Amino acid sequence: MKFIKCYKLMAVAVVISLVLISGCKNKHSYVSKAKFKGDHNIIITFAGEVDTAWAKDVKNYGIYAKPDPDIQLTISKIIPGSDKKTVDLYFSDAIDQNQPHILTIKNIMADGKNLGSTVVEVKKLYFGFLFSILIGAFLIHNFVFTKYLGLCVFFGTSQKQSTAVGMGITFMIVMVASAMMSWAFYQFILKPFHLNFLQIVVFIGLVSLSVQAVDTVLRKINPALFKAFGVYLVLVIANCVILAVPLIIANNEYNAAESFMLSLGAGAGFLLALFLMSSVREKLELANVPVTYRGLPIAFVVAGLFALAFMGFSGMVIF
Repeated sequence: MKFIKCYKLMAVAVVISLVLISGCKNKHSYVSKAKFKGDHNIIITFAGEVDTAWAKDVKNYGIYAKPDPDIQLTISKIIPGSDKKTVDLYFSDAIDQNQPHILTIKNIMADGKNLGSTVVEVKKLYFGFLFSILIGAFLIHNFVFTKYLGLCVFFGTSQKQSTAVGMGITFMIVMVASAMMSWAFYQFILKPFHLNFLQIVVFIGLVSLSVQAVDTVLRKINPALFKAFGVYLVLVIANCVILAVPLIIANNEYNAAESFMLSLGAGAGFLLALFLMSSVREKLELANVPVTYRGLPIAFVVAGLFALAFMGFSGMVIF
């Protein structure tokens, strides 16, 4: 009986995970898939044959990048497949495949019957898309070196490697926990009840709850590290990186898996930035730095050099 209960619990967990990963999206049963084919086209695959005249009509399609719903892409030509099950849409401008696109297909006609309309989200291979979110937040769009966020904690705790790594790990835990709570709160409370204007207030409250939990745990587990953090642990509550992540998640309408990847990547990116900076600043303590540049001035110079180095990743595409 115990084994049966375990299997039931595992099945429920799998179902919940699939629902969260899929983002609770509904799709028309007659549309098998829609994917990027090249820089300028998207191919739609149907479950059966569609009417050629309907397929060639530009008015039956509408598409825009998910972050920019007001900007409709212009379709230059439409080529139906010879098997009548595929339709190739070509666009005047190159498609930004790093962004998911919303494709509207109106009044699908098959065998002279109107099968209704549908909305399909077109994006890269899903696990590739998740990985690109992770690497994007971690390296390509590092929140410290490309967005210049969280500099108060960054400069304050990067003097020693031990303190920097401890703060980086703490920061990552707080970021992931607060981001996931913020996602759930936004999706199931703020959004349904049209309370989006309370985002910042609610997110600050959830971050405060996470920081208080970490504060209590650190006091008991590692008092020395807690003392080394000093006032900077409290500053995490209103840190711009911590607040930027849930706001980006809400703005892009990420699901649970995408939100987790973004928060994990942003936290790991902050840890990387702290580790690199602390490694250099420990060396600078032994270097013959001019008196006027010692302390924060030389730290800002080093941070600028790191930012220039990270600019080399800009525009990089993983998938």
